[in-house]
Amino acid sequence: MTRDHNIYSLQQCGGVKGLSNMLKTNLATGIVGDENDLIKRMNTFGTNRYPQKKGRSFLRFLWEAWQDLTLIILIVAAIASLGLGIKTEGLSRGWYDGVSISFAVMLVIIVTAVSDYRQSLQFQNLNKEKQNIQLEVMRGGRIMKISIFDIVVGDVVPLRIGDQVPADGILITGHSLAIDESSMTGESNIVHKDQNAPFLLSGCKVADGIGTMLVTGVGINTEWGLLMASISEDTGEETPLQVRLNGLATFIGIAGLAVALSVLAVLLGRYFTGNTKNPDGSVQFIKGETTVSKAVDGVIKILTIAVTIVVVAVPEGLPLAVTLTLAYSMRKMMADKALVRRLSACETMGSSTTICSDKTGTLTLNQMTVVEAYVGNQKINPPNDPSQLQSEAGLLLCEGIAQNTTGNVFVPKDGGDVEISGSPTEKAILSWAVKLGMKFDVLRAESKILHVFPFNSEKKRGGVAIQTADSKVHIHWKGAAEMVLASCTGYLDSNGSLQSIDKEMDFFKVAIDDMAARSLRCVAIAYRPYELDKVPTDEESLGKWVLPEDELVLLAIVGIKDPCREGVKDAVGICTAAGVKVRMVTGDNIQTAKAIALECGILSSRADATEPNIIEGKVFRAYSEKEREIIAKKITVMGRSSPNDKLLLVQALRKGGEVVAVTGDGTNDAPALHEADIGLSMGIQGTEVAKESSDIVILDDNFASVVKVVRWGRSVYANIQKFIQFQLTVNVGALVINVVAAVSSGDVPLNTVQLLWVNLIMDTLGALALATEPPTDHLMHRTPVGRREPLITNIMWRNLLIQALYQVAVLLVLNFRGLSILHLNQDDRKHATIAKNTMIFNAFVLCQVFNEFNARKPDEINVFKGVTKNHLFMGIVGFTVILQIILIEFTGDFTTTVRLNWKQWLICVAIGVVSWPLAAVGKLIPVPKTPLSVYFRKAFRRFRTARNALMPHWRLSLN
Repeated sequence: MTRDHNIYSLQQCGGVKGLSNMLKTNLATGIVGDENDLIKRMNTFGTNRYPQKKGRSFLRFLWEAWQDLTLIILIVAAIASLGLGIKTEGLSRGWYDGVSISFAVMLVIIVTAVSDYRQSLQFQNLNKEKQNIQLEVMRGGRIMKISIFDIVVGDVVPLRIGDQVPADGILITGHSLAIDESSMTGESNIVHKDQNAPFLLSGCKVADGIGTMLVTGVGINTEWGLLMASISEDTGEETPLQVRLNGLATFIGIAGLAVALSVLAVLLGRYFTGNTKNPDGSVQFIKGETTVSKAVDGVIKILTIAVTIVVVAVPEGLPLAVTLTLAYSMRKMMADKALVRRLSACETMGSSTTICSDKTGTLTLNQMTVVEAYVGNQKINPPNDPSQLQSEAGLLLCEGIAQNTTGNVFVPKDGGDVEISGSPTEKAILSWAVKLGMKFDVLRAESKILHVFPFNSEKKRGGVAIQTADSKVHIHWKGAAEMVLASCTGYLDSNGSLQSIDKEMDFFKVAIDDMAARSLRCVAIAYRPYELDKVPTDEESLGKWVLPEDELVLLAIVGIKDPCREGVKDAVGICTAAGVKVRMVTGDNIQTAKAIALECGILSSRADATEPNIIEGKVFRAYSEKEREIIAKKITVMGRSSPNDKLLLVQALRKGGEVVAVTGDGTNDAPALHEADIGLSMGIQGTEVAKESSDIVILDDNFASVVKVVRWGRSVYANIQKFIQFQLTVNVGALVINVVAAVSSGDVPLNTVQLLWVNLIMDTLGALALATEPPTDHLMHRTPVGRREPLITNIMWRNLLIQALYQVAVLLVLNFRGLSILHLNQDDRKHATIAKNTMIFNAFVLCQVFNEFNARKPDEINVFKGVTKNHLFMGIVGFTVILQIILIEFTGDFTTTVRLNWKQWLICVAIGVVSWPLAAVGKLIPVPKTPLSVYFRKAFRRFRTARNALMPHWRLSLN
């Protein structure tokens, strides 16, 4: 019925009333909602879940990991080496080289697959969390919040602007209800829903109005469920940083390939000209004497060396490091009450230069209470004392509050505490009215709602037209005090008599300003009588009726206190110190906004509270586009702003070069959230439209959580830079050592298996260790990263070059003078060469272990600060060292190494340890703040200018 929009079938069932009887649902109070009832409905109609497509299995990740071209070449080389080794050296020893290369390759494949599989699981879990929408339902006469997955057929669900329709259903009641069905139909038209078109489809959004629906289909029995079951969510989004790193990795890979081809050419040339010798001094290839099989064996070994150089040179770890740090950061940010909806948000948040924050619920607690009230021109003190309320004014006031609300009051039959639901403002006013003696259910039953104008953030008010039991029509309005007051022409005095408001207008304005100056939110409640014969009679005309909002009679002005959140002032201070300007953009009165801004530390003093630091939305929007760009940078507080003013501010700031983060919770905030570099929606009060338009959902609506997101964003970028510095140091060291040794002696000190082990340390384990460094307070003492700041900063170049030069110098000395330094000249030549190469390999790995510590703090001398708190880092370093000891002491036949004595181990450790104080001293060397790329561009421009200037002279000389 719902899927086909079959109105005839609905009528045959007796309309929504008849259908609700079949489903055993009370349209006013909902289903019973006890455990037995829910289980019975789930067993009969199914649950509100749909089958998820299974994620890729671990075997699939293994399959993808080994398809890397360089690894395939190494596997082929290992098989060839195994066959030739067995043929030339026999089965007992000939299998060592081939099996050891195969084992190293398999280890790299398995570790890569495990890393990819783990982060895939993390992203799946985050997507499940993202789909777990919390919504309100009516069960047993009370409004309760449940997960969208717990909706059952027969539930009565209230719908408001910005909500997602949680399941298929039929409209019970609605006022100006308009649904955006584009997600289902593909058409961008807004569809109006009423009794003639009552069918609602799951997954659509409420674009306007309010209503309640009866759930008729859930899960796989809905169009949305069938659609979602047929697709799987793509988590393969590449962030801008990943794209940049892929480009860098490709460039380095091409450079490594060029080096490998050069080494291959040199080694082949040396081999076939008889200049390559065995460790015992004998020539490897003698023309006319060396057999074809031995020559092929030698060529394969040379090819394996060249391929291994490519493996080391290609930094597969760069994209892996980004994936790991994003997955790790996203998981940790969940613990810090931030759900990341788009991966790119993690890194962009670290670059933000300004945050445009809401006031209510973000900077304040959103726990509102009426603390001051004026009924007519009389101040009620205390505000909830019903004895001070005149009967007629009190009756009209309670009638307006009960009917002009999207909240609900539930009075338990057993006499328990009254339960009040709705938005914080609605709850505050309803609580106040209940204390004044309002009988919510009685008042709702005594009058009939004719038409509703839902609260509008542009007009800052909402209204309702009702018909009373004696056929009178009252139009009740509620909204921002000064807005409603401007439409009032009278008020009810202490005797209940209607008086002109002209003489008391100044009194009311002073009262509003006084409350606003004390950071109270001011809400006015007014009404006007209306003639019944002027009310449209047919449903279509009634739906289009514009409620009169002039000649209102003021009933009350209330001041609602919403205290600042604890820790907000400190959080704002942290942002300011970090170079991130916090701006408050609120729909509240300018005086209220100023008071809260001073309390939160957004305005440092009252002297700053002058235009344009503090400005009203209507003033800002009146400026021209160019003027707004200039003014926007100076704005700290914007009061009485509409969602469009917020959008204009964001656009102006972005044009001025700012990286803008915006918080929002309403449907009308969606354009600003979408326009900003980072959109942060509120998880508690935020509508589904706002969440869909945002990049990150702040689950606790707290500004302090926004600051944590900034820290994590900076941490992502910093961790990637740490890993780049670490990996490039290893790349440069390994390449230079092997290339110089190959060109000079025809052999390389670091063989295939050893280089694959180094590759495993620097690519996978190194990425895991450095990508999971938690954020530190030091990150919030830096200025924000600019939009175009280079990945490799001057500080990183300095650290990288100092470390790489030290490692290359020490290891080349060991390579060319190692036999005499280590007193190995008297040993067997072959054993002495292997021992020397083992020392080079061991010293190189230990240098990387200490280099990992150096990379932790690129711009700090004390690199060990806080290291013990990072258990994963310490575990990886410890695991690397233990495996290295095992590799040297127990796997000599496989890795072509020999056991080292304690003196040799001491030398290797000393070489590694020296790299730390060297790095610390190097950090004292000042570096220019201007990126090197700027100098290169300037130099290139000068060269081009000089060339163009000399070209005429060159042409003249040629002529």
